[in-house]
Amino acid sequence: MTNFKKTIQLFLMDGEPTGTIKCSIDGTTCIAFKINRDDLDKCKDRKELKQSGIYFLFGGTTDDSAKEVAYVGQAAVRKNGEALLTRLREHNSKKDYWNEAVVFTTTDDSFGPTEISFLEHYFYDLAIKANRYIVKNGNDPMTGNISEEKKCTLEEFGYNASLILSALNYKVLVPLIEKNSNKKSDKFFYLERTIQKTGITVKATGQQTREGFVVFKGSYISSKDMKRIPQKIQQLRKTAKIDKDRILQEDLLFSSPSYAAAFVVGGNTNGLTDWKNKDGVPLKNLINAQI
Repeated sequence: MTNFKKTIQLFLMDGEPTGTIKCSIDGTTCIAFKINRDDLDKCKDRKELKQSGIYFLFGGTTDDSAKEVAYVGQAAVRKNGEALLTRLREHNSKKDYWNEAVVFTTTDDSFGPTEISFLEHYFYDLAIKANRYIVKNGNDPMTGNISEEKKCTLEEFGYNASLILSALNYKVLVPLIEKNSNKKSDKFFYLERTIQKTGITVKATGQQTREGFVVFKGSYISSKDMKRIPQKIQQLRKTAKIDKDRILQEDLLFSSPSYAAAFVVGGNTNGLTDWKNKDGVPLKNLINAQI
């Protein structure tokens, strides 16, 4: 989809950024609300939350993973005239992992069962592919039958919803490697080192992004931790998807090249000198050349 400049309005309904936030994009019917779990009753008179729509539940990390958790759901209008807020209240008593919700509907109340079924599947699929969160849905939602014209309209809505989620710092739908970066090999960096403790040579490939540094699936990860290793990295090495042959089974984002390198080798190290391009030039040299 072509990227156009957008104006996103964030209305702090409680007068503070930690409270309920109403979100909209100029020129669209997309409207969203970010609601804390403890503030559901404050929203009982919002007519938009009585409409059909899609919602995301967000929670913190779990004991067996460093990733945060998310859930994607749909809510249709019931006989009593309730929809989104009622569904969130049901989750309030049944699911204990979430603390914030972001709900999406339209300013013209145009969503029916077909639209919300499509969007639930669409968002779930994007969240799984992005692999930033543990998606707690038990089953893959059904997409339903939809015309190509309606599909185009709903995908545009989905694009706008993703922008709002990102503006709220929920990048649940955003790939680790941006599409316009093309994941080309000429932008790759490589790390190769023989670990003294085991005598095994680890090899990894990655790429620098706007958010940090991504270590690619297929990298060979050291099996032993050194004495000095960041605690966060040590935990991630235990919970990341690494097979019995020490091959990484997922792309992973790190806040810095050094954290990415520490994950690969199992201890503190300087990622600016460890990661090198295909010509053997360290990342540090390339950064200095741009200054």
